[in-house]
Amino acid sequence: MADRKIVHVLISGTVQGVWFRAWTVQEAQARGLDGWVRNRRDGDVEAVFAGSGMQVDGMIGACHRGPPAAEVSTVDVTASTDDPGRGFRKLPTA
Repeated sequence: MADRKIVHVLISGTVQGVWFRAWTVQEAQARGLDGWVRNRRDGDVEAVFAGSGMQVDGMIGACHRGPPAAEVSTVDVTASTDDPGRGFRKLPTA
């Protein structure tokens, strides 16, 4: 994909124990994104999204809201060159 965009995202706030990872998997798969999501031991959620710029930007926007029980305070996004492969999956806590 010529316009493939890859980003690393760190989401802070009330984002664990509120179905954020499962919601992220559903949202990312619906958008046709590749990548992964996982909880971090510090209470944040971390993800990598890869796909077209429009798909990735839409997912980043969705992360600012999250699932209904989440209270997102910050979403930090950095460009990445680490291709996550194909498909979107949930990884173990790191």
